[in-house]
Amino acid sequence: MPVRKLEIIPISILSEIKPNDNLIDIILSSLHKSNNLGIKIKNKDILVIAQKIISKQEGMFVELARVIPSKKALEIRKSLDKDPRLIELILQESRKIIKIFNKTMIVETNQGFICANAGIDQSNVSKYQNRVLLLPRNPDQTANQIREEIKGKTGKDIAVIISDTFGRPFRNGQTNVAIGVSGVKPIKSYIGKKDMYGKVLKVTEIAIADEIAGASELVMGKSNNIPAVIIRGFNFTITRKSNIKDLNRREKLDIFRR
Repeated sequence: MPVRKLEIIPISILSEIKPNDNLIDIILSSLHKSNNLGIKIKNKDILVIAQKIISKQEGMFVELARVIPSKKALEIRKSLDKDPRLIELILQESRKIIKIFNKTMIVETNQGFICANAGIDQSNVSKYQNRVLLLPRNPDQTANQIREEIKGKTGKDIAVIISDTFGRPFRNGQTNVAIGVSGVKPIKSYIGKKDMYGKVLKVTEIAIADEIAGASELVMGKSNNIPAVIIRGFNFTITRKSNIKDLNRREKLDIFRR
């Protein structure tokens, strides 16, 4: 069944998220406030949550003053205009350096993502100048915990996507992508199906988790106090098995790492 209407419902959260806050209670209570029009979660909603508040709740802050640059970080610093303490953190949060260019390190993170500076956040993190924020250790696990807790508190069976902002090869600008999923398959494959003219599709796979994350950013913004949204009306089947790794292209198939 095609999508007839897709809604993107913002969840305004005015309070600063702190380590060990009950994020689900904050989201659910925020939904009932007047600025969110008293919206209630429904079955098959997709809750998209910005990585930043997940990382804050999980206490993924690091004080740069406590970071001691390694010899490798200091060597990289000679060709890269970046704080060597930040370079050291990027190295610690990465499996592999892909490319160093201008003021940016493109790396493969410990979670398996290819992105700039290991996804380490410096903006909208804290009032403290030298505090940075790391990615969640296991975004899929976090998404699954959130999904289960929401079902326990509301009785509703939903999907959860954790989103972050990444750049893209060959394209200017950034877009939100999924870094954690639960309840929805991140890719919809059309391989083996026929197009409208009867031709068999051979390679078409749609990254629906990324598309949903991108749609959510249209209302999230970067300074709107909207770190979560509900996507309603998207036709999908709730799944008990979902893995963000399905979106990570294997190195031998990635032309940018050859």
